[in-house]
Amino acid sequence: MRLTVIGTGYLGATHAACMAELGHEVLGVDVVPEKVAALQAGRVPFHEPGLAELIAKHTASGRLRFTTDYAEAGAFADVHFVCVGTPQRKGSEGADLTYVDAAFAAIAEHAAEGALLVGKSTVPVGTAERLASLHDAEVAWNPEFLREGFAVEDTLRPDRLVLGVRSERAETILRQVYAQVLDAGTPLVTADFPTAELVKTAANAFLATKISFINAMAEVCEAAGGDVGVLAEAIGYDDRIGRKFLRAGVGFGGGCLPKDIRAFAHRADELGVSLAFLREVDAINMRRRDKVVELARELCGGAVLGARVAVLGAAFKPDSDDIRDSPALNVAARLRLDGADVTVYDPEALDNARKAFPLLGYAMSAEEALRGADLVLHLTEWPQFRDIDPEWAASLVSWPRIVDGRGALDGDRWSAAGWHFRALGRPAPVGERSLRGL
Repeated sequence: MRLTVIGTGYLGATHAACMAELGHEVLGVDVVPEKVAALQAGRVPFHEPGLAELIAKHTASGRLRFTTDYAEAGAFADVHFVCVGTPQRKGSEGADLTYVDAAFAAIAEHAAEGALLVGKSTVPVGTAERLASLHDAEVAWNPEFLREGFAVEDTLRPDRLVLGVRSERAETILRQVYAQVLDAGTPLVTADFPTAELVKTAANAFLATKISFINAMAEVCEAAGGDVGVLAEAIGYDDRIGRKFLRAGVGFGGGCLPKDIRAFAHRADELGVSLAFLREVDAINMRRRDKVVELARELCGGAVLGARVAVLGAAFKPDSDDIRDSPALNVAARLRLDGADVTVYDPEALDNARKAFPLLGYAMSAEEALRGADLVLHLTEWPQFRDIDPEWAASLVSWPRIVDGRGALDGDRWSAAGWHFRALGRPAPVGERSLRGL
């Protein structure tokens, strides 16, 4: 089939490349000429494992092209996927639908009769209905469920497909688009517009709630002297709960979960339904950043003024260069404001971090960041950080003191190597001496 993908950011570029991989002819559309030129040359302006190879492969074959011309897009295909961003509105918790509205208006103006406009962006419930009432073309909604770092896999081999449709024709077209995916046994859920929109926001809200739940348990463990790691292991054996996303830490960030749960609560308020618990989910998440700052001060004897702090991580999660609402950079910036000399290292996100936080220091390797540090913060769970030899690291730093903000390091091993080790929701390792007075 011939498809267009409107918007070539993280979602759009991934969707376009994967649709080409499934055998379709795809035209990506964006209003930023520089982005279009880079993608047409096979270059991806962000890090996502496997995506650059797919885009290079299919731009070279001619199956995937990019343009800024909506008229060309309208003439090229009869199925148009809208994959633009829905950021949080300034001064509000609600979603900003400026880009969605503009993209639908632009492609609807040029779309051929009988074209299908398919929204994939995460939007407040009611958006699809409103857009369908504004444009002559038929509208459908096909929410995305991509995990950064696994976006290609999640598109080609999703755990489910959700289609919000109003006609058998729209469902038939989308079944043809996803024929290979469906033939592989992927579950398909067809729904009305409101349900399809709510599936994505509900999924994100549930995930955020689960992460904040275990972080709330970490707060209780800190107050009571318990170990949240053991607690999570024990409750994770319960099939009703499961073990995924029960690792306590500095919390979630990125361009989806924080803004999406705020927009969901905001939209629910507009509908007369209170989702106040989501605001507490958000508050718990933000409090974990406060706790890392508190532990940093504790390890430095009460204040970080003048301390050399090495921050391992800048991206909000591993296998990504996305720094939007990054807990790591939030903590790093706060410590710098407290007078610390902060140096950040991340395998992929340094360029983005420098642009957003130019006053922080940056290193080109973990070794460079660690050398001479008075305190180390582990804040993004890259595999290479988990694999650091604590004895080797101790030979580089001035003071062997570390806060594991991701609950991923072996505290006993680090303590045995001479480190003063702290982790969220966990007591200090047995035998570690008091740090008061350091």
